[in-house]
Amino acid sequence: MNKEKSIIYFNSVADKRKLIRKRNTYYWNDITRFCNYFIHSENSVIEIGCGNGEMLSELNGMRKVGIDMSSAMIANAKANFPSLEFHEMDAENFSLDKKFDVVIISNLTGYLDDIQKCFTNLHQVCHRNTKVIITSYNYLWEPALKFAERIGIKLKTPDQNWLTKADLENLLYVSGFDVYKTANRQIIPVNIPILSWFFNRILSQLPVFNWFCINHFFFAKQNIRYLKQEEKEFTVSVVVPARNEAGNIENAVKQLPEMGKGVELIFIEGNSTDNTWETIVAVSEKYKNTHNIKIGRQEGKGKGDAVRKGFAMATGDILMILDADLTVPPEDLIKFYDAIALGKGDFINGSRLVYQMENNAMRFLNVLGNKFFSWAFTWLLSQSFKDTLCGTKVIFREDYERLISNRKFFGDFDPFGDFDLIFGAYKLNLKIIEIPIRYKERTYGSTNISRFKHGLILLRMCMFAARKIKFY
Repeated sequence: MNKEKSIIYFNSVADKRKLIRKRNTYYWNDITRFCNYFIHSENSVIEIGCGNGEMLSELNGMRKVGIDMSSAMIANAKANFPSLEFHEMDAENFSLDKKFDVVIISNLTGYLDDIQKCFTNLHQVCHRNTKVIITSYNYLWEPALKFAERIGIKLKTPDQNWLTKADLENLLYVSGFDVYKTANRQIIPVNIPILSWFFNRILSQLPVFNWFCINHFFFAKQNIRYLKQEEKEFTVSVVVPARNEAGNIENAVKQLPEMGKGVELIFIEGNSTDNTWETIVAVSEKYKNTHNIKIGRQEGKGKGDAVRKGFAMATGDILMILDADLTVPPEDLIKFYDAIALGKGDFINGSRLVYQMENNAMRFLNVLGNKFFSWAFTWLLSQSFKDTLCGTKVIFREDYERLISNRKFFGDFDPFGDFDLIFGAYKLNLKIIEIPIRYKERTYGSTNISRFKHGLILLRMCMFAARKIKFY
């Protein structure tokens, strides 16, 4: 379908579209609802191919802009939603001197003459943290949709581009974007009481059933080759929660690498029964002229509480967690810095399950537990996840502050802090990546983790998260 015919078609259906969309409210509301899960009130949003503006008006966001090539659609959008900003522009050639936090392209790619040109054009409205959300329909549904058009329950549309999920991911990649997760939704696109809820909220999230969903969602971010243009150095805060780790404190200081514009090291001691606190005080005094060290003692219990206290004391642009047992070598933190500073990811998680471990680094049952949780998180977060429980995690401080403000969505339920950060990063639509590290055997002390007691707590947290993520 060429561009001129597209414009004629959309101008002709502009006035009908509001009524048709209202008739299919259930279908459109689910798309809007899922996008809104990842869009927050402080975000700026642009919708490419906004039509009459209904979806844009319902999206979260502080500043919202819509563009469409149909003059009739834009006229209706301006009349119906005067508080929003609309422009009559072609998706493949638009020009705006503004940057946005979120770009939405919903059910548009099927109509485009040159999809790659549209995607490449998006870079002008993207900053280093912009997330692109694209929705398209599953081509398996083509016969059913054509039948719906014949009997008049769906607006008749011209033939569209035939795009598989692999096609769209490839087009995004060659246009300078990386897809970091995908999702499928809606098996029944109309509201049939009880049945639609069961199929769309429950079955649609399970293997095999998921293949038959009508809507595909793609989440993408600019490729590193674009982000390198904005490359800069950041300050770093490394938080070291320490309980009964007196023998490792000085080595944490000595092995810490230089990173970015400077490193701030923060020790948080938590309810130790050995001389960990006294050692922290002595080491911080010994190295005060060569290292920027802060120290503190947690009032609460658990690693999660210690990490939050340390992050609250931090002043660096980038926040890192380093376990005081040093089973993850401090020298490896430079890999995490490079990954987040270069924009390879927004939330960097360590993975201990790639390289061969030292003999007694992880007990057999712990390995099995980690394998199970990696499978569960891969399903929960719709992207590959190898090691959820590695203590080394890295996030920008500004993203962590946003995570705090959204913490009420999941609640304060995680005593370890790992799931709190991972789920929070997912809800913020951060690009999560993992970096393999070599997991070493302890040289001092013993683990503070109880395999069975803590394993049950983690399992309960996974079940809770499934309700808030997969079946929300």
